[in-house]
Formats: sequence, C-alpha cells, structure tokens
Amino acid sequence: MIKKIIFSVAAFGTFAVLQAQQGPGKKDIEKLCGCFGVDFKYAETFSPDKNYKYHDRDLTSSGIELAIPIENTDKKIVIQHLLIVSDEMIVKHWREDWTYENSTMLKYKGDRQWVKEQLPASQVAGKWTQTVWEVSDAPRYQGVSEWISTDGKTFWQNTADAPLPRREYTTRNDYNVLRRGNRIVLNDSGYVHEQDNQKIIRTGNSDKLLVEEKGINSYVRLKDSECQAAKLYWEKNQAYWAKVRLVWDEYLAKNNTIILQDKIDGKVLHEYLFALSKDYASNKIAAGEIDSKIKEGLLKYTVQGEAVAGK
Repeated sequence: MIKKIIFSVAAFGTFAVLQAQQGPGKKDIEKLCGCFGVDFKYAETFSPDKNYKYHDRDLTSSGIELAIPIENTDKKIVIQHLLIVSDEMIVKHWREDWTYENSTMLKYKGDRQWVKEQLPASQVAGKWTQTVWEVSDAPRYQGVSEWISTDGKTFWQNTADAPLPRREYTTRNDYNVLRRGNRIVLNDSGYVHEQDNQKIIRTGNSDKLLVEEKGINSYVRLKDSECQAAKLYWEKNQAYWAKVRLVWDEYLAKNNTIILQDKIDGKVLHEYLFALSKDYASNKIAAGEIDSKIKEGLLKYTVQGEAVAGK
C-alpha cells in the first residue's frame, strides 16, 4: 500500500512538471485550430457625443476559414488563418501567435506605431500572450492573460490597444485607436470571439472616446474536407511566407520602436508582398533573390528599416 502511494505521488509530480513545461491552457489554444464556418457581427452601441452619427449598426459577414498550426511547441503555438473565398481563391489571412509567460510586449501607441515594453515575470506567470499579426505579418496587437475554466466555461480575455481593422480604415478616419476588449470562449461546436471595443481619438497622451462597439465572431467547426483547398494553397505557399516571417523576426529583434508607412507608390505593404508571392511562385524571381526582395519591401514601409538591411 505504501509503495502504491509513493508511486502515485511520484506520477502526480511528473504530470505536474509536464503541465508546467507546456503551460496550462495549451490544449485550449489547440482547439482554436481547424476548419470553421465564421460569422462576423459588429454594431456601434453608445457614444458620449449626442450628435454622433452612428455608422452601420448591423455590420455582418461570413465565410469559411482554415486555422492551421504552423508551429506547435510546449510554450508557443502559431496559428495561420486562411480565408476560403472559393476553391480557386484562397486569401492568406491574419495570424495569431500564442506564447507562454512572454515578457516582451509590443504596445500600440496609435498612428501605426508600436513600442516594445518589458513586463515583470510576476505579471506574466501562468499566462499566455496572444499576438495578432496583419495579413502582411506586420504587428497588430498583443494581449496577455490566463486561460480560465469555471462554471462549465473556458475562456481567455484581455484588453489591448490596436490599429483600426480593415473594415474600418478603408471607410473612415475619424479615430486612430481601437481599444479591444477581447474574450475568447470555447464551446462544443468551436468558439466565440466576443468583443467590447472602444473607438478612441488619441492626441499625444490624451484619449477621447468616440463610440463603443460590440462584436460577436462565431467559429463553428466544419469537416476538414471543406478546407481542403486552403490546405493545398498553404502547401504551395508556406515556404514564401516563412521567409516573410523570418525577415519580420529579424527586424523586430533589432528595433524597440516600429513605425509603418501607410502606402508607398499607392500600395500598402500586403499588396507588395502578395504580388511578390505570385512572382516567386511563377519563378519570375529566383530563389536566391527572394529574401533580398522581401527585405527591400520592408525597408520601404518601415521608418527604421536600416536594421533589416544590416546598415
């Protein structure tokens, strides 16, 4: 009996070590991967300005999206989202990195500027950082929190400042910071990304609330076969985008402040990179030249691009 108790304690200790190594909540993050039918719904809800004219209060869209894990280790999961417009048209969409007990954060200041900050270890202990990247793999926003399971619910929530989303910056410019209240809630059919957002006008160190917004993004799991076209797309294009991520990693490692230009020659960064991707896939650009072409593009769109070129 004593031997059995000792064995049980030892086994429990080993299990606890394994859990500590991979970080509690890792299995929850893995449930964000798969083939999903997605519905996006947004509505402006309240403005402190009585004269404010609300924008579309029933903004909805839907689609099919593959969230594929392109890196999965004990303390980091990288999930690439691929939007399926049709079997012939796949869009390399946004990306999310989940990192356990990450202490280096990119804080969005507004007007396409991010500043690197260090958090104390006590502030990130037991927590996962979600880093959201643009379709160009440029930074978007970061939030840190722990995964919580209580009362039959499992969720992760955080508030983080971010630039305007595409649905906004293509149609308006009356604010410059979206303060995102993110809540990811798992369920039996997939998960829901709830948002309680504030649209902020930031001038220097002063913030003014323009309007609040509610968002509900529902991800319902589908059969893997419905995302087969996206899988084939990624098999053909993943090598190129791995190079893009590497260039960004090198740049971010060398710079504490990131400032992005909006447009160069009438094009935004992702347009340049997508065009480059097509040229690379059709062999218009040699394998030995593609890295320098990616770096060249990043130099054009960043204020502090010298670090990438090694100048």
